[in-house]
Amino acid sequence: MPTHPTAADLSRQLADHAEAVCRRYLSNGYRSGRFWCVGDVFNTQGASMYVRLTGPATGKGRRGKWADGATGEHGDLLDLIRLQSGGTVKEALAEARAFLSLPQPPEPERSRPLPEARDTTESARRMLRYGRPVVGTPAAAYLRSRGLEHAVGLPALRFHPRCLYRASRKHPGPDTWHPALLATVTDLSGAVTAVGRTWLAADGRGKADLPKPRRVLGHLLGHGVRFPGTVTDLMVAGEGVESVASVHRLMPTVPHVAALSAGHLGALILPPGLRHLYIARDADEAGERGAATLRRRAEAAGILVSDLIPREDDFNRDLCHLGPRDLALHLAPQLDPNDAVAHIRFEEAVAA
Repeated sequence: MPTHPTAADLSRQLADHAEAVCRRYLSNGYRSGRFWCVGDVFNTQGASMYVRLTGPATGKGRRGKWADGATGEHGDLLDLIRLQSGGTVKEALAEARAFLSLPQPPEPERSRPLPEARDTTESARRMLRYGRPVVGTPAAAYLRSRGLEHAVGLPALRFHPRCLYRASRKHPGPDTWHPALLATVTDLSGAVTAVGRTWLAADGRGKADLPKPRRVLGHLLGHGVRFPGTVTDLMVAGEGVESVASVHRLMPTVPHVAALSAGHLGALILPPGLRHLYIARDADEAGERGAATLRRRAEAAGILVSDLIPREDDFNRDLCHLGPRDLALHLAPQLDPNDAVAHIRFEEAVAA
């Protein structure tokens, strides 16, 4: 029975072809003596990252090892492929085998066929039908604690008094029930495709003490939680409901959409007729990647794109720490001057 190379075997074989790997995956770099120099693992131009092209097969100074002097990151060429592709270890191994022209391992035979994928869209719609208005519930207390009093009446948000939380294989335990804030995910036509659930503490003063108090049920890819506005050619897009709602509080005439994660932000389907897209991204690496992906897609469609960058981690943290007035002052210079004058509610922010 043939033996397929392990991850360690693939790493050694990649190191034996280190310069060819660099020319393929780090094409913006250049050879400098015994090293290949480039800006970072994502093939940015520069010279802070270097890859050893020569050296022993094992031990200190071995070939194929890389390090980034700017970030302190380091690894082997298999790590490089995994990080650059943004995929899983399994996907990186498959890519390495393809580069080395090695056969892919056979798919293991299963004792029984996999069940068909279940469409959970109808389950999401049914859950929303069990929801009730947010006013007077623990979800209202939660939103007020996040500086989002205005969001209590937004039609995209509902409250579930006893929402099931199922334990997972990673975090085993009994199933439990908690109050939850429901966020309606819709497509461009307004049809419900999914529901975001945030499980809450009994009094609404924070999230429930659960390993993963946020989950999505249904079909999220390309869609989002939409907050209304009267302007047709502008839009603000971001990740979390609370972060996007924080910007919406100050710009209520502009439509806003929360994609619920950085990866889904990059996949957001944009409406026709959009002239200017503001991306209210989170201030972390995942947020930057999601925003960059959405920017490329929007600009390819001829849409003007501007990033809105929070002072802290996200715009809800900014709202809670700065208050609406200072958040408005932080946002205004990042907007087109005409949009800042027309759409930021300075009077309401100052009054608050």
